Amino acid sequence: MKTFFGSIFIEKEKLQEAGVKYPIKLEYYKIINEDEFINKNNAKYGIKVVKTEYIENNTKTEEKTLKYLSSNEQKVNEILKVLEKNEVTPIGLEDVICDFSKEILFL
Repeated sequence: MKTFFGSIFIEKEKLQEAGVKYPIKLEYYKIINEDEFINKNNAKYGIKVVKTEYIENNTKTEEKTLKYLSSNEQKVNEILKVLEKNEVTPIGLEDVICDFSKEILFL
């Protein structure tokens, strides 16, 4: 099961600097792994990041999901805030999580 956490459009200035001429939206979701959902105390939480590029009359979507990240919901919420604030895309998700890994894994 996924719950919406937040979304952001990448700033126009940043896109222009990168040579991108179309809007890009990033969405962040908290994943509650369904096999652990019944016993909430042992729930393992994950994260999903979705990137949508709005290219003229077309859209291109890319996504990355990391399951079983932590049993600490508050820590996962903190990570989601960092991801959103720093406009982390699906391709960069694993690198950012590696930076947090000592703090979050199986807490």
